[in-house]
Amino acid sequence: MSTRHKLLRGTLVLTAAGLLSRLMGFFFRIFLSHAFGEENVGLYQLIFPVYSLCLALGTSGIQTVLSRTVARKVSLGKTEEARSSLCMALTLTVSLSVAEIFFIQKNAAWIAVRFLGDSRCEELLLILSYALPCASIHSCLCGYSYGMQQTRLPALSQLIEQTVRIASVSLLFFLFRQNGVSPSVSLATAGIVIGEFASALFSVRFFPRRSKKTPIPFLRTVKDTGAELITLSLPLTANRACVTLLQSIEAASIPAKLKLCNHSASEALILYGVLTGMALPCILFPSAVTNSVGAVLMPAVAEQQAAGNSRNMSALIKRAAGSCFMLGLACCLVFLIFGRFIGELLFHSETAGDFIMTLSWICPFLYTNSALISTINGLGRTSWTFLINVSGLTLRIASVFFAIPSFGMEGYLWGLLASQFAVTLLSCAALKLSLSSPHRAEKTPQSSAG
Repeated sequence: MSTRHKLLRGTLVLTAAGLLSRLMGFFFRIFLSHAFGEENVGLYQLIFPVYSLCLALGTSGIQTVLSRTVARKVSLGKTEEARSSLCMALTLTVSLSVAEIFFIQKNAAWIAVRFLGDSRCEELLLILSYALPCASIHSCLCGYSYGMQQTRLPALSQLIEQTVRIASVSLLFFLFRQNGVSPSVSLATAGIVIGEFASALFSVRFFPRRSKKTPIPFLRTVKDTGAELITLSLPLTANRACVTLLQSIEAASIPAKLKLCNHSASEALILYGVLTGMALPCILFPSAVTNSVGAVLMPAVAEQQAAGNSRNMSALIKRAAGSCFMLGLACCLVFLIFGRFIGELLFHSETAGDFIMTLSWICPFLYTNSALISTINGLGRTSWTFLINVSGLTLRIASVFFAIPSFGMEGYLWGLLASQFAVTLLSCAALKLSLSSPHRAEKTPQSSAG
């Protein structure tokens, strides 16, 4: 099967699963807003920067490197080495996630008060920490599947995680209500742990079997695959962690800066909940398509780069990025026309509708950036990805600290637009430079391994 057909098939499978998962999550957020209230939804959203930071430190970087490494080894016919890379990735990520559990359990109160600015987050952090090992197992096995250009596992595990999470929270909520107990938003956090556990349990079934024909000694596996994964993942993990830390600072600072714009603590948390729990999910809903494109595009680009097919690679990138941009334009028009109606119909919130209309302008750039950033990672330019993401985040954080106190949440929304536009321009410039001067490209894993 050609790379083009693999990309198309993989994108369709992931898109179908992603859209269904997003649709389920979308109505689940509506349920959360009605069941726990806007302020509690804001509290629930406030813990995710910490969760994202833990995943960036222990999982995300290794998963990306694993996907690219597996794609390269399979293209060279080294399938057993690809399996060994998965084993080492699982060992590293699970060990790191267990260490993160101990850290959060010991410092949850300090993180809640000093970093998130709300002591009520302590209980939620304690519960959420138990999802980390399961998330690491799930992520590594999905990364291996992406490298093999197989999308069945990522698609099914995503649906299972979402289904189990929604079902468990809904069932426990109604059971508590029937027994006269008033459920807290901690129930929603526990649902994340249950969903990740179910997804990890399902993913383990797809663990590749070892080939008896070409056994590889254990010590050689540790030396070769372990050293390669660690060497390649360290800069990417540092980049992801730094970017996620900046995102966490941004998210935690929004409610604090809203207080400077004549909002009470409760009003600030409500606005934050409306933005992150209602408006942004609407804007991000169509990105299930572009995220799927990005997920299968990175190993496809790595494969074409390893084979030296620069012409096919350029055509692949242009086709993927162009499709994402056209989707973004269409979604921008839809949200501009129906944004206020969507906010009032689904969330009974005029504020959510206003946020959706303002955020609609970021759609063409946000969706295109998924393909562009994945392509840059696929080319091995992870340091460029870091610089591009930090540049965009700098604009967003500047809008938090300087625009919100003067213009309220509206100032931050326009800061989001400026940052996404900047990321698009920088990504296009980076790709143009990389594709026009391949002899100056960074040293790829293939050359370093050879």
